[in-house]
Amino acid sequence: VQLQASGGGLVQAGGSLGLSCAASGNIFNINVMNWYRQAPGKERELVAAVTSGGVTTYGDSVMGRFTISRDNSKNTWYLQMNKLKPEDTAVYYCNAEGVTYVRRGLHYTGDFWGQGTLVTVSS
Repeated sequence: VQLQASGGGLVQAGGSLGLSCAASGNIFNINVMNWYRQAPGKERELVAAVTSGGVTTYGDSVMGRFTISRDNSKNTWYLQMNKLKPEDTAVYYCNAEGVTYVRRGLHYTGDFWGQGTLVTVSS
């Protein structure tokens, strides 16, 4: 199972960016799809999460500005970031929690991380 994140970049404060994360492999289900971020000198924090049933959770700092969504048929999830602030600058990581997949005929469940994508918000 591999996760490929894309969509980071440089944006001015108040602008918008969209991130996407695509999971590949012989996947049956992904229980929770998450976005985390880590700013320089800070711990990694949960930005947003969406369950297989569509229930969403957001960090307090992004509530009302960011929207997470998923396309189960494509094993892909998205993060739409609006009204960006300089403090949103960080490396954003996608994470798949409770992935059910098949390898060599056997079923497994595990968690996986994508590579980070840098989001820079200039003031």
